[in-house]
Amino acid sequence: ISSGVDVFRINTAHASREEHQSRVDNIRQASERAGVPVAILVDLAGPKIRLGQLPGDEFQCVPGQTVRFVRGGQSTLPGELTTTYDRLVDELDVGDKVMLADGQVSLTVVEKSADAAVCQVVQGGTIRSRQGVNLPGVKLKVPALTERDKDNAAWAAAAGVDFLSLSFVRSADDLAPLRQIIAQAGGFAQIVAKVEKPEAVENIESIVAAADAIMIARGDLGVEIDIAQVPVVQKRIIGLCNRAGKPVIVATQMLESMHNSRMPTRAEATDVANAILDGADACMLSGETAVGQYPQQAVEMMHRIAVATEEVLQQQQNQYARPAFQSDPEHPITQATTWAAGLLAEQIDARLLVVATASGRTALSISKQRRFVYTVGLSDSPITLRRMCIYWGVVPWQAPMSDDITAVLQRVIGEARAAGRLHKGDRVVLIGGTGLPVSRHNMIVVHELP
Repeated sequence: ISSGVDVFRINTAHASREEHQSRVDNIRQASERAGVPVAILVDLAGPKIRLGQLPGDEFQCVPGQTVRFVRGGQSTLPGELTTTYDRLVDELDVGDKVMLADGQVSLTVVEKSADAAVCQVVQGGTIRSRQGVNLPGVKLKVPALTERDKDNAAWAAAAGVDFLSLSFVRSADDLAPLRQIIAQAGGFAQIVAKVEKPEAVENIESIVAAADAIMIARGDLGVEIDIAQVPVVQKRIIGLCNRAGKPVIVATQMLESMHNSRMPTRAEATDVANAILDGADACMLSGETAVGQYPQQAVEMMHRIAVATEEVLQQQQNQYARPAFQSDPEHPITQATTWAAGLLAEQIDARLLVVATASGRTALSISKQRRFVYTVGLSDSPITLRRMCIYWGVVPWQAPMSDDITAVLQRVIGEARAAGRLHKGDRVVLIGGTGLPVSRHNMIVVHELP
């Protein structure tokens, strides 16, 4: 946390329920000790297809040889492959491509029978038990939420986690069952839709509209689509999310070499910086911190790259496109007020922009403007404070809410002065609400410290 983590991701594809709960408890306790809000994102494994058990745990695929996918969970003969998806043989057709070992090994289906799909090795390499299986262009009939996912989602929602990410989303309709599970469990978790299938790219506009946030999961995405298209798709999705006012996370292999190295490659450092320049709200570490040798160093390095990149962004704002004003039919007054406040804070060179918010929605609106003004999301709700951890440029700040805007402003100024952030002559902009209902943001207060 002290190195710069805002959100911890727990992957339900690994470990037991008891271990997951223990990690949730540890994170909450560490957050309390550190005195800062930290969010938890639980990642649902989804219908990930994996190889079954191989004899000797691995098999060498040679270009030109044939291998057979058969039913069952364990291979008994060399060249015979099984998977965790019982219907794979039924759904494969002659001509389909099968990618193994993160795309390092490729096969083509050349023959099919009732009990097996015969494939020819196009690109060889070593495959191992439990490795992922990708089927570019094959539209499987498997649901986005498995029974295991439903169970994990109900537990996570009841445990009070802040975000649930849904894997292998193909359409906006995939999100509705998960939202229902969260509601039934009495949870408040927001849904992060993971984009890692070609169908998700095709349906990205409706998925962005239906989700609370988006994760560009470049691992499986780079196998399912042409890897040369991944950077372009990433930029397109980030731009779409920013226009729609949705947080967007860039994930997978950002500092991959730091599994075993104290320093990233130059290309990896550039990748993190470019994601930020594109407008990503968050960059995510996976194996680097889950199983890598240098987890703290990886976090510190990503933090350093982000700070250095944003310093340049701030100095050269005119060179980078900033999202244009987007009207909000549901909250037109709030949207216009927050946009005006952000512009005003920037024009008067305010030292502090304060957003008093119950749900975090107004803070997100400010975040999406990309104003380089120190912004505080003020709330008395622990849920909202943790939700704001994923917003670019917003610092969650716990404080009692009040209808008395003057009292709120005085409290914030007092604490900011004590922390050395405000001095005589500095300007503060506060966004609040007045009238009925008081939750509506329709007021801007500008104050210069005497």
